Amino acid sequence: MTVLERGWLSANGILFDAPGHPTALVDSGYCTHADQTVALVGNALGERPLDLLLNTHLHSDHCGGNAALQARYPAMQTAIPPGEADAVARWDETALSYLATGQECPQFAFQRLLEPGQEITLGGLSWQVLAAPGHDAHAVVLFEPGSRTLLSGDALWAEGFGVVFPELEGDDAFGAVAGTLDLIEALDPAVIVPGHGPVFHDVQAALATARRRLAGFLLDPARHAGHAARVLLKFRLLDWQRRPLGALLAWAGDTAYLRTVHRRYFPGLPFDAWAGALVADLERAGAARREGAWVLNT
Repeated sequence: MTVLERGWLSANGILFDAPGHPTALVDSGYCTHADQTVALVGNALGERPLDLLLNTHLHSDHCGGNAALQARYPAMQTAIPPGEADAVARWDETALSYLATGQECPQFAFQRLLEPGQEITLGGLSWQVLAAPGHDAHAVVLFEPGSRTLLSGDALWAEGFGVVFPELEGDDAFGAVAGTLDLIEALDPAVIVPGHGPVFHDVQAALATARRRLAGFLLDPARHAGHAARVLLKFRLLDWQRRPLGALLAWAGDTAYLRTVHRRYFPGLPFDAWAGALVADLERAGAARREGAWVLNT
């Protein structure tokens, strides 16, 4: 197993290449990095094909390289969680969140489902497929009990977890996050390969950090909503690197999740003033900087 640690625009890729067993990759990154993803996999495998591609969930930063890998390896099988299989088959970008987040994902196909409760062989070992709702209602994690290795996707990072997108849609999903954290604790993993950031071993510290963060969001859901809005803006800046402030605010106004967050949690401010305040928040945090009329990623 080789972990291809990526920047925050693209999820980590986990590549399996055991002699005598099919090769496999878990998660393919964002579409902007698709050529890099294909090159990384090709450099690792050489003349061998990629046999299987799996997605822990279908956010654009985890499956945006699917189409490019399918074009490079036409015999490859792609496996996705079952919850959004119909939306992928119809290629419904609204149901798949790509339009709502203002992000992109080239159309891809799938041949298999990652059903929670089943096991799948990766690198010659049997991995359990487990439902991990919260950040995404249909997400799964993969656990290998012999080595106690967990591929956690965005359910748990060393310093938290991914934005709880169902909450932005009005669903009660913080409870699902808590349940997934309890599941991870019960598995007692020795090592976690997260969807973003480095591999880590101090699972109890990560769980404690995640639970503190979740408790804060439960006390103040608007705090989570504001965090989510800043994450969406930062993600777009990571992709663009630089954008005129007016164009960034126009993109924000066209992005359904941002309009929903503003309407539900911050209706007292005009939208442009609120979005401008989010940009200022990113500047104060050192996540962006202004140069005249331009906003730059940092």
